[in-house]
Amino acid sequence: MSYTIALVDDDRNIIASVSMALKAEGYKVLSYNDGYEGYEGIVASKPDLAVLDIKMPRMDGHELLKKLRSQIAIPVIFLTSKDDEIDEILGLRLGADDYISKPFSQRLLLERIRTLIRRSQLETKGEDSKGEESEVHVGKLRLDNERHLCMWSGQSVNLTVTEYMLLKALAERPGHVKSRDQLMDAAYGHDMYIDDRTIDTHIKRVRKKFKKVDESFDEIETLYGIGYKYREN
Repeated sequence: MSYTIALVDDDRNIIASVSMALKAEGYKVLSYNDGYEGYEGIVASKPDLAVLDIKMPRMDGHELLKKLRSQIAIPVIFLTSKDDEIDEILGLRLGADDYISKPFSQRLLLERIRTLIRRSQLETKGEDSKGEESEVHVGKLRLDNERHLCMWSGQSVNLTVTEYMLLKALAERPGHVKSRDQLMDAAYGHDMYIDDRTIDTHIKRVRKKFKKVDESFDEIETLYGIGYKYREN
């Protein structure tokens, strides 16, 4: 099955290069150069996923996402400037599914697109996870690896794909320390350089999200200068 991806970015070089990469993977691509064009095109065509730049003229990515969420429900990946935490927090509140910072790896973007489309299709079909290995249970934590869904004490915790993959890497082996390099590999894949601070920022956000559900959450331990581990019960 061929899926349709909408790209909205005022940088024509990004549109051209990402379009080429997506088409090489068999995707149909709809491209738009600003938020107004993107909004009208996405609502009319109803693609399977949208990749949105945040900083665009006329209508920025946040406003575009807000308008889209009132019309249709599709996975959305934001392209954001490095370390632009305020943009990311606001985007998550509006319903973005994941973030990739510029400059970004096209391979990483393709992996995130595949993951989000798969999750979206499973949710739409209502399929159950198959096999014990498709879920992780540690104490109050339940991870559904088919849908990338996270539950804590029966309550949903809304994680981005990157956050989910980091938590999964820790929770699969409670008590075992994971270095930042190992977590980078789990979340971003091998042979990609990610600043250590990026991992720390993601872990910080994961903790905040859990604390909104349970103020006493302290399962992710920091071992300063070494890495992180998920607490053994």
